[in-house]
Amino acid sequence: MPALSPTMEEGNLAKWLVKEGDKVKSGDVIAEIETDKATMEVEAVDEGTVAKLVVPAGTEGVKVNALIAVLAADGEDVAAAAKGGNGAEAPAPAAKAEAPAPAAPSAPAAAPAAAPAAAQPAKAEGGARVFSSPLARRLAKDAGIDLSAIAGSGPHGRVIKKDVEAAVSGGTAKPAAAPAAGAAAPAAAPLAKGPSDEAVLKLFEPGSYELVPHDGMRKTIAKRLVESKQTIPHFYVSVDCELDALLALRAQLNAAAPEQGGKPVYKLSVNDMVIKALALALRDVPNANVSWTESNMVKHKHADVGVAVSIPGGLITPIVRQADLKSLSAISNEMKDLGQRAKDRKLKPEEYQGGTTAVSNMGMMGVKNFAAVVNPPHATILAIGAGEERVVVKNKQMVIANVMTVTLSTDHRAVDGALGAELLGAFKRYIENPMGMLV
Repeated sequence: MPALSPTMEEGNLAKWLVKEGDKVKSGDVIAEIETDKATMEVEAVDEGTVAKLVVPAGTEGVKVNALIAVLAADGEDVAAAAKGGNGAEAPAPAAKAEAPAPAAPSAPAAAPAAAPAAAQPAKAEGGARVFSSPLARRLAKDAGIDLSAIAGSGPHGRVIKKDVEAAVSGGTAKPAAAPAAGAAAPAAAPLAKGPSDEAVLKLFEPGSYELVPHDGMRKTIAKRLVESKQTIPHFYVSVDCELDALLALRAQLNAAAPEQGGKPVYKLSVNDMVIKALALALRDVPNANVSWTESNMVKHKHADVGVAVSIPGGLITPIVRQADLKSLSAISNEMKDLGQRAKDRKLKPEEYQGGTTAVSNMGMMGVKNFAAVVNPPHATILAIGAGEERVVVKNKQMVIANVMTVTLSTDHRAVDGALGAELLGAFKRYIENPMGMLV
């Protein structure tokens, strides 16, 4: 099972696009894998013949680096290679129940299926996982060399067959070190977990509820938000922004949009202009366009703005890269494409991972104001409330204006209160003087 993103731990093997006996070459699409956020095609990284499909289509929760298929190399006996995969027994496909049956408080939770023994990933000297193909691991083991000393040329730095062969033939391979007796890697401190099923269910009458198991997306959201709140000291700054000038400019720009095929080539939303305003504010206040690490402050050269998109079962944050350099129409059209593919779960990992900040807009849901949770590696996230008519005072006179409340959440380790206020002030200036976004 390949790691389709740096944070992926498991995935669902949705479909095989090859069968046993098929010949494949590097780059051929062989399977579809469902991650917590998207469905992705997986390419072969080696050439050979599909000797055995170890994990059947439809299997859920397959761990990264678990053996899912055996590929016989050119000249290798296919039947012998298939037998080599028989020791890794695949879990049975999980049945998808239409409606979970109510469970009594005393009902024990089903134990998860044990991971196959052959699925253990290679480890680097420091305990880090080394991503490699099964064939590469077998060749390295036979040659007695250390995989962690080989630079991978496959997807996401994955070590493949040709990398091992090059290391052996070039004499650069490092012998595999024997494990130290009694050595044990220090365990990472576990994140805090919620109450157990038993602790909660005993509070309710049996038969008065149903149990809906957490899917991969919900588990990932829970894990990341708990991690964020446990490790990031949040600080919040709010400000009211008048929208009348922005709404007038938006209407003027949309009216002037040229047509193609009977449709305007762009249609700007308030959210598109919010993305641009935040990107320009980060350009103007570069010390806030950062990410925190234990050793360094990562200062970004461009503003890559993530935008929270609600999808069934959770949310995903596609990223508008270099939004500070893009026109409003380009941002608008890109967001329409990203938003639609996000809802179809067709985004690539590079389209929703990373970024330097994010926008979460609940204004269209009528929410007046809220505070969003910082999503690492970001140091900031901007929560957008609803634009509404309010009474404001101008020149000692009460007048009606369209106003929205925005709240900036910051990682206080990287962005202090004064710096956050400076960033929010720059954002407010672009919103209230939107012509500045066009020059």
